[in-house]
Amino acid sequence: MKDAIEYYLVALLYRAARMLSFGAASRLGGFLGSFVFRVTGLRKKVTLDNLRMAFPEKTEPERRAIALGAYRSYCKAMIQALWSAGAGEQELISILQVADFTPVRQALARGRGLFLLSGHFGAWELLASSLRLQVGVPLVLIAQTQRNRRISALVDSIRGRFGNEVVPMGIGTRNVVKALHEKRIIGLLGDQSGPKESVFVNFFGRPAATHRGVAALALKNRTPIVMLLLQRLPDETYVTLSEEVDFSDLTGYSEENIRELTQRHVSLLERYIRQFPEQWLWMHRRWKHTPYYEMQRAEAGAGRREESSA
Repeated sequence: MKDAIEYYLVALLYRAARMLSFGAASRLGGFLGSFVFRVTGLRKKVTLDNLRMAFPEKTEPERRAIALGAYRSYCKAMIQALWSAGAGEQELISILQVADFTPVRQALARGRGLFLLSGHFGAWELLASSLRLQVGVPLVLIAQTQRNRRISALVDSIRGRFGNEVVPMGIGTRNVVKALHEKRIIGLLGDQSGPKESVFVNFFGRPAATHRGVAALALKNRTPIVMLLLQRLPDETYVTLSEEVDFSDLTGYSEENIRELTQRHVSLLERYIRQFPEQWLWMHRRWKHTPYYEMQRAEAGAGRREESSA
């Protein structure tokens, strides 16, 4: 029942977004973000706690302003993604005020494929279609499957426009290597929390479990890695932020080099987030599997048990 309600709410927003202009869809997303933050408070505690840990030097009002901006940014990204399902090629191209994909083109020219990393930043859901239209190379998108299967199918249909291929997280290494040998682009979000056995690297001053596969395969096959983000401007257009992750000095395949390369691409993403903190997904539980997070979860569980026994 819960899944059905969630799906019908998303389907309603999907129909509404496709009837609106891009600007109106963006305004709707901003309104929803403000409503969720101020009225429902969904994951508000997680968000503010993450911001306190990341920016201890900022005041509480400053952190709350960033949090509100992050909620608005997230909902804008979601409504814009739904809008894009019915948008034409020229409409999608027109929202990029500055579209510099030079690092992507230069990396692809080496003939070793490409790892394209992004994050839950700005308009990440528009990135795959925009890049496909601008560069002309289809992407293999590695994404986590949503809990709600019907919503997951809808989202994947949007991501798979223009020939992009969506592959669930956990794809076999052999398939990824095959795609790289075909000089394709493997796209994924580099800020997703990895399992406990992942590489732990520093992210905003705290250890964060991070998937090691990108660094491991990049070192083994000398595959370039490019960080690409879409930064939102005040007029709701976007500019690209792109930079190759240099690892020319890491010549051997070792656990030490895997950790170092993972730290480099995570640090690069952090640098961009620090410049535009309101455009990142602070409500995301990025720091799972750390003592601090486990302590919080235990305290929350103890509180719920006390309430139920009262």
